[in-house]
Amino acid sequence: MAQFTYKARSRSGEVMQGLLESADRAAAMSQLKRDGLFPVSIEPAKGKAAKQAAKAERAAKAPDAPKPINENARSGFSLRRGRNRKPKLQESATWLLQLANLLRSGMPLTLALNSMVSISGKGISEEVANELKKDVTEGKTLSEAMAKHPVIFNEMSINMVRAGEESGALEQVLRRLAVHFERFAEVQSKFISAMIYPLIVCLVGFAIILFFMVFMLPKFKGIFDDMGDGAALPISTQILMSLGEYAISPVFWIVLALVGLAAFVVFVRYKGTPHGRRKLDDMKMRAWVVGKVVRMNLFGQFARTLSTLLTNGVPVLTALRITSDVVPNVILKDAINTTRDAVTDGKSIAEPLARSGLFPKLLIDLVRIGEETGDVPGALENVATTYEKNMEQELRVMTNLIEPAMIIFMAVGVGGLLFSILQALFAITQRMSV
Repeated sequence: MAQFTYKARSRSGEVMQGLLESADRAAAMSQLKRDGLFPVSIEPAKGKAAKQAAKAERAAKAPDAPKPINENARSGFSLRRGRNRKPKLQESATWLLQLANLLRSGMPLTLALNSMVSISGKGISEEVANELKKDVTEGKTLSEAMAKHPVIFNEMSINMVRAGEESGALEQVLRRLAVHFERFAEVQSKFISAMIYPLIVCLVGFAIILFFMVFMLPKFKGIFDDMGDGAALPISTQILMSLGEYAISPVFWIVLALVGLAAFVVFVRYKGTPHGRRKLDDMKMRAWVVGKVVRMNLFGQFARTLSTLLTNGVPVLTALRITSDVVPNVILKDAINTTRDAVTDGKSIAEPLARSGLFPKLLIDLVRIGEETGDVPGALENVATTYEKNMEQELRVMTNLIEPAMIIFMAVGVGGLLFSILQALFAITQRMSV
């Protein structure tokens, strides 16, 4: 009989480790499963490792031995933070796709969730995966288990999973939901990538101006003081010198930080009010260059979400309500809720969308065609694809416009500084030559 060191989890998620004798590794794994444990690792026992495993096993069997340590409880702060943190779209998509792949391989849901405990990563913590497995093992449906974690799983995910359970197509629904999140993550990534370069240019320009004001300008000030009367300097140079004196003063930066903090607090408070949020959302949609990208993104998000929900069997009124919750713009939320009220009265979706005056004609026409052909989800899918492609084009246009604008802004700032210095030098040189 060979000896093996093992590490396994109990049904409650507790970590167990010790030493056992068995004919081979497969027999050792079977023995652990018969004991109600889920093997994590089984390795041949060697030297010091075997002694440590045997010691740990004797300590666990002692009458006054403490309960096995749950690895999830080693750091209460980090665990709680990980459990309550809303996962990123790509993290949710990865987790759902992994679960769908396990179900597709023929694994029962309880065993698939048990496997997800060990392979869960960022976004959905091991503790949450354990609780899902525990609830499903006790007889709850997956959607009921997910509903206990509203921060991790939004209402859209829960309703789609419920529809998949009722239709017997859970694996397909999980895969579609993962694709849905991946598409949204891709759109977000493209938007962020388009803004990185202009932001870097702006920061570099600000850093150059700040460096000149703090380190270079005081040296020129000393030169000007030695060469002539400061009052005789050009107005632009005098203004620049005054700004330079403020820039090297700690009081200036303290006041600037306090003003910036106060402005941030006022902005957050204003954004938290219904009027403020509506006003800011309206400004985003109407903003020059950026507004068109925002509108394309919102319309694509609306169509993609509603299409995904309807495709997976969620009732139209429930789908509209969930879509309203998912969409981040208050003005668009109101339009969707108005549409939902009209659909309750028995009208089509396209007609109230058109009456809102918010949705573009292309979207309304495609939805109307979908209603006539009986394929609204397919029509919405086409709408989403169209606006996502248009958004990519608008992002490129926006980037092409913002990049030279930032470069010109930086050139004007740096050029203005140099012009003020050179103008003063020319003025002093002319007075000395007279």
